[in-house]
Amino acid sequence: MKPARLLSVVALLVLAGCSQGTPAAAPSSSPAPSAPSSAAVAPAVAPPATFAGGNVRISLVRQLSSGDYFEQWLAGAQAEAKALNVRLEVSSGDGNNDKQALNLEQAVTAKSDAIIVDHGFAQTVQPAIKKAVAARIPLVAFDVDPGTPQAVALTQDDHQIAEQALGALKADTGGSGEVLYVYVAGFAPLDRRDETWEQFKKDNPGIEQVARIGVVNSSTASAVADQAKAALQANPGVKAIFAPYDEFAKGAALAVKELGLADKIKIYGADVSTADIGVMTEAGSPWVATSATDPANVGRVAVRAAALLVAGQDVDRALTVPPALITQKGLRDAAITSVEQLTRAFPSLTTPDVARVPWVAP
Repeated sequence: MKPARLLSVVALLVLAGCSQGTPAAAPSSSPAPSAPSSAAVAPAVAPPATFAGGNVRISLVRQLSSGDYFEQWLAGAQAEAKALNVRLEVSSGDGNNDKQALNLEQAVTAKSDAIIVDHGFAQTVQPAIKKAVAARIPLVAFDVDPGTPQAVALTQDDHQIAEQALGALKADTGGSGEVLYVYVAGFAPLDRRDETWEQFKKDNPGIEQVARIGVVNSSTASAVADQAKAALQANPGVKAIFAPYDEFAKGAALAVKELGLADKIKIYGADVSTADIGVMTEAGSPWVATSATDPANVGRVAVRAAALLVAGQDVDRALTVPPALITQKGLRDAAITSVEQLTRAFPSLTTPDVARVPWVAP
């Protein structure tokens, strides 16, 4: 990226923190230096003998697999598994909670060396998680409450994600106006973001939630687009949409554009992917801000945490990956078109010290 473009990236990101929740310094006029290549940095210790033969099996039990966020999350997890010389055995419930629970039961029965539970409903995964803990199988739960302190609970800082997006909404609206809200209860990250939304409304009485929509399925964006069109037609005074999940935001953006309201209604979302960046930066896009972590990085962190547990290493039972605020203007000014460019400009988005594995070079 050219230096002139890097200068403009400063407006792009308001970094919320760094690894393990330590506050980050304010961005300077140029990005932080890139992390040294693995060829230049030697691992701190020799790998445990358990990992030498490539026979460590980690089961990744997912609730959802469709959507840009989940695809990039999986790509990061697979890349980290390869770097750690472990076998990542992936299953997906495809949005079916009973299927995910069955997949988790099978991972316990198969005596995987470790299990990662990616999203899900607490009531459907916690019974099998308890069986895994009883069988002494190390377990990492991402964005779902494992129901036991013996499992590692990995999350994005969802309250901060909502705070950053809503901060942008408040700045643009002056803290008043009708807002359409997109939300589905029962998903841990969405529930945490909803807590922040409820507090935001109390703190900003000029903000009026005129309708709530939302659905999560294998075609979330298109389903939300249909709902949003109906809600916007019924509420012509809406000036902003809070859609704290990227599939929600993409669906809302489609609805706003189809109704020809992009000059009137702006969207404030959460999460980011290369496809999301494309939607945000396209001509006439109403999606002006999103707060996010790098999904591939979160997948990497989950695998690292599981590997550390297999090796008998201490792992913080509450791991948090901090977000950053990404604006449409910043993306356009810096001509950023991919998450790879985003993370190259600001390597701190990769959080290499969260669940760092000492026998693998960063």
